[in-house]
Amino acid sequence: MGIYKSYDVRGVYPSELNEETAYKIGKAFVDFVKAKKVVVGRDMRLSSETIFDALAKGITEQGADVVDIGLCTSPMLSFAVAFYEEPSGIMITASHNPKEYNGFKMCGENSEPIGYDDGINVIEKNVKEGKFNASKKKGKIVKKEILKDYLKFVLKFAKGIKPLKVVIDAGNGMASLDAPEFFSQLPCKTTKLFFGMDGSFPNHEANPLKEENLEELKKKVVAEKADLGIAFDGDADRVGFVDDKGKAVPNDIVTAIIANELLKEKPNSKIVYDLRSTKAVKEIIEENKGIPLINRVGHVHLKKRLKTENAIFGGELSGHYFFKDFFNCDNAMIAAIIILNIISRGEKLSALVKSMTRYAASPEINFEVHDKDKAIKKIEAEFKEGKKSYIDGVTIEFDDWWFNLRASNTEPLLRLRIEAKNKKMLGEKTKLLEKLLKE
Repeated sequence: MGIYKSYDVRGVYPSELNEETAYKIGKAFVDFVKAKKVVVGRDMRLSSETIFDALAKGITEQGADVVDIGLCTSPMLSFAVAFYEEPSGIMITASHNPKEYNGFKMCGENSEPIGYDDGINVIEKNVKEGKFNASKKKGKIVKKEILKDYLKFVLKFAKGIKPLKVVIDAGNGMASLDAPEFFSQLPCKTTKLFFGMDGSFPNHEANPLKEENLEELKKKVVAEKADLGIAFDGDADRVGFVDDKGKAVPNDIVTAIIANELLKEKPNSKIVYDLRSTKAVKEIIEENKGIPLINRVGHVHLKKRLKTENAIFGGELSGHYFFKDFFNCDNAMIAAIIILNIISRGEKLSALVKSMTRYAASPEINFEVHDKDKAIKKIEAEFKEGKKSYIDGVTIEFDDWWFNLRASNTEPLLRLRIEAKNKKMLGEKTKLLEKLLKE
């Protein structure tokens, strides 16, 4: 699998993605978007500084200016493009990937994401062929400070937050930059874990989707008798939560909690959720007079669906949460602030989670298979009595259980998600599917 993915460009540095690649991508990006300015931000990865220099060189040689916003989170990049009405942007990051990776997230006007099918494919072709338009004029690099405006914009979402005890795990990622600024303006008492930007990720991988990365956070929440724990990924666009009992909160349940909250203010609104989510998400949206819209996996796809459907909110199992009032983009800090708003009214996060948990669900289980398409067809044939849908991979539903099997967009894997009416059935169906896939 190459570096040009469904949602972004990402690869191991320097063997798959390096300064030469970044330089060419800068040139190809300007040719594709035909913009005179590109906002560029970067995370704290060990290669990000030299990657920035090479990317900026490619952009300016093609005649466009670089608006350098420096070290930032991915939501800050989205904000800078949309809020200042800039024509395009590139975030240098490999998100939650391990330290040896780096990459680019790209967007056009209004921070509209550029995925493989609507631009990255063209950029890939032109980079590989070395075809770039000739430019007589050279662009310049202009630095811009955005943190103050960004803080002011996001803090508008805070409503009646009480002096809660909060443990925050920055994972040595970019939340180390903005989380202290936000919480200095909120009345919460915070305990910080793994702050300090360090692209070597010395404590744990900055991926809150993996429960092993939440172990220290869970222990600290219990030890501090905190109201909740919050964990951010490397570029701080994804977030995971730990409840007051030290248990990780499933991200699809967070989608249900936030949807429930937002629909109180805006009933009859549309909510987008990814197809791996518990059936409870759809049920809770409908019970709160909302319109549920199931969607394929991927932050690019959810962002686009939010815009085309004029939905107010979207949630993904990976911990991306999207807000119409944040330019249809994902923002981990806004999601955290809304959770703080809710529990400031007196309800425990653990009680909220319990009230919205209706079924037993597996995590996403990964399988390395020689032929992904063949494996999916084999599973379809095995469960031919079920109701099938093909939004992303195949989803097969029965009266009291369902599963989704899809090919990963970023790794050479099949991903399996199962949900059943109780734990006993979930265990039985998981064993059955694992046996079939391992064959």
